[in-house]
Amino acid sequence: MDPLEALLEVRGITVRFGGITALDDVSFDIPRDKVCGLIGPNGAGKTTLFNCLSRLYQYQSGDLCFEGKSITDTPVHKMTGLGIGRTFQNLALFRTMTVRENILVGAHTKSHSGFLKGLWPTAMVREEEAHLDHIAQDLMVKLKLTDVADRPAGALPFGFQKRVEFARALAAQPRLLLLDEPAAGLNHEELSDLGNLIKWVRDDLGVTVLLVEHHMQLVMDVSDWIVVLNFGKKIAEGVPQTIQKHPEVVRAYLGGTSV
Repeated sequence: MDPLEALLEVRGITVRFGGITALDDVSFDIPRDKVCGLIGPNGAGKTTLFNCLSRLYQYQSGDLCFEGKSITDTPVHKMTGLGIGRTFQNLALFRTMTVRENILVGAHTKSHSGFLKGLWPTAMVREEEAHLDHIAQDLMVKLKLTDVADRPAGALPFGFQKRVEFARALAAQPRLLLLDEPAAGLNHEELSDLGNLIKWVRDDLGVTVLLVEHHMQLVMDVSDWIVVLNFGKKIAEGVPQTIQKHPEVVRAYLGGTSV
C-alpha cells in the first residue's frame, strides 16, 4: 500500500510479557478514510495490538506513526486530543449519568474552556457549550438515541448502551476510531444497524476506522482492507476478496472453508 495513503503506520511492533511474545515484529498501514479490519483467532495478539495503538500498553520495539509523526512517546491521556478515539469490548459508560451526559463527556475532550473558566462562564464559554450540545444532539439523532437522551445509560438495553458508547467516541471528533468487538452481544437487526453505522462514519464523517471483530460477515461487509494476525505475527493483509481465499487465513481462522 502507498505509504502516502496511510493515516497510521504500524512499524515492527514487538510486545513481550515475561517469556511470551504477544506481538512479533508486526507492521502494516491503516489506510486513510477507510475501514481496516483486524482479525485472527483467540490469542492472535489483536487486543494487545489494539492496546498498543491506544497507548494502554508499551512495546519493547517498533514505532507507531500517526499523520507521519511518531506517537510512541505520547501518553494515553493525550490520544483523544491527537485525534484517536476508541470503544471498548467491555462497556465503559458512566452508568448513572444520562445518555446525553455520557455523550457530552466525549464532546468535552475537545473543549478549550477548561474547569476554571467554566466557573465564570463568559460569552465564549457559553458559545462553546452550545456547540458541544449541538454535537451531542446531532449524534443522538443519527444513532436513534433521542428518545432515551435523559435516561441513565446503565438502565438501557445492551444494544442501546453500545450506541451510547459509539456516540461518545464520535463526539470527540476523532480522525481514527478504534472499534473493539462492537458486534459482541448484538442481535441480527442490531448487527445490520452496526454495519450501516460503521459505513456512515467512514463515508459521511470521513473518519478512518480500525475494526477488531470476530463476526466475520460484518468484517467482510464493511472493511476496505483487512489485516490478519496469528500467534502474534501478521500472516496476511489485503482486500476482503483476497483474505477470504488466502490459504493460511483459511487454515488459521476460517475453519478450513472460505467465507
